[in-house]
Amino acid sequence: MGAAGSKLEKALGEQFPEGERYFGLENFGNTCYCNSVLQISSQKKKTGVIAPKRFVQRVKKQNEIFRSYMHQDAHEFLIFLLNELVDILEKEHNAAKSSPETSSPPEKVPNGLHTAQANGGQKEPLVTWVHKNFQGILTNETRCLRCETVTARDETFLDLSLDIEQNSSITSCLKNFSSTETLNAEDKFFCDKCCSLQEAQKRMKIKKPPHILVIHLKRFKYIEQLSRYKKLSYRVVFPLELKLSNTMDDEDNEYSLFAVVVHVGSGPNHGHYVSLVKSHNHWLFFDDENVEMIDESAVQTFFGSTQEYSSNTDHGYILFYESLVSRS
Repeated sequence: MGAAGSKLEKALGEQFPEGERYFGLENFGNTCYCNSVLQISSQKKKTGVIAPKRFVQRVKKQNEIFRSYMHQDAHEFLIFLLNELVDILEKEHNAAKSSPETSSPPEKVPNGLHTAQANGGQKEPLVTWVHKNFQGILTNETRCLRCETVTARDETFLDLSLDIEQNSSITSCLKNFSSTETLNAEDKFFCDKCCSLQEAQKRMKIKKPPHILVIHLKRFKYIEQLSRYKKLSYRVVFPLELKLSNTMDDEDNEYSLFAVVVHVGSGPNHGHYVSLVKSHNHWLFFDDENVEMIDESAVQTFFGSTQEYSSNTDHGYILFYESLVSRS
């Protein structure tokens, strides 16, 4: 990215953020799914090209899904990466605890969590930086329509996968995600109080929003008539500032968009991935080795298409929002 890097430096000029690094990533044969996600993380010369060869080799070694040179899914890679990072951090933590130097029971481990109790009590789960940044809590509520008893079950999440519709928005998709569903006929709910199957109403809502909200737009849908997956090019508006008012019981939670993974192409089994990243109030466009500055207004060109068949096949696929509320 020699020429492209120089072009970016010229475009930013004296506005180039101090200490910031903007690198393109070399493509090793359909590894754009990997590059588009990695380019959202921070890079640590000011511009240039990095060849993440050893990283890609490690990914392929850890998961056979990514071993071929076929087109892969960026969302699957993101979830694999986050879970793999958690596993690595937990192993490092356990290894540090079992080493002779740290075998004596300290009051706290480096991340502030207490170690297991000597009497065999349940130890607190390790909270890594992945959990602190990406993990939220969903509450699954089911109300029995006979006795009105509400059963609530909490579950953690690292991202939200949303169904999409034509000419919709992230706000409407979130409303649909938290809409009430009636369970009847063959889908009746077993109520513990009634001790029998009963009709019920079910809804999912966000109990604790994460610091970084990752939204995955379900653009690939299996069509039974075609016996294959099809890409939904629907136009879905994603705002630069997002409020989670429709899914929370408390006050509004405000988020700011700082990155987008874009799928380029007409189908799920082929195409390309690029990413948009906001850094120091500048929006940057990352396409493997190439990095360039774009206007903020250009983000809306990746909302999607109003028509099923369109020459525009660049559609927002994974959205990254950061909370505007400081963490306690």
